[in-house]
Amino acid sequence: MALKNTSWLRNLILGLTVVVCSIAFAVHYKNWTTVKGDSITIVSGIYYKKIKFTEVDSVSFVDRIPPMERLNGFSAFSKGKGVYREFKDSLTDKEVYVFVDNFEQQKIKLVYKDSLKLYINHKDSLETQALWSLFKSKMLLED
Repeated sequence: MALKNTSWLRNLILGLTVVVCSIAFAVHYKNWTTVKGDSITIVSGIYYKKIKFTEVDSVSFVDRIPPMERLNGFSAFSKGKGVYREFKDSLTDKEVYVFVDNFEQQKIKLVYKDSLKLYINHKDSLETQALWSLFKSKMLLED
């Protein structure tokens, strides 16, 4: 009798584990960007960043992100998400947010609040280009 109850409990735990892992994969699968009024919200799983367009100093395309130390996050296949830190020197000790869905494609380098950086791209290069155009148009409107 005890063996039968253990089997039921084990199946329940296994099923819950599969469901939780599937949900975690789904929310980290891509970058979710939402534009509301004067700000953009970027969400990828547990990583979240809200940036006002008025705080953006520069936007540019880069082919490669610089070498950084990962504070938390992950890199798998061609994706990289999380909070990183540029290698320490006497001037920088700031966190860098990385929302990269495809390391092979160009990434948008966003500098905001004078020195904070964020790297982002989407799996589809057309979506990345549209996001870059959005940032550029918002920056032109501010000037």
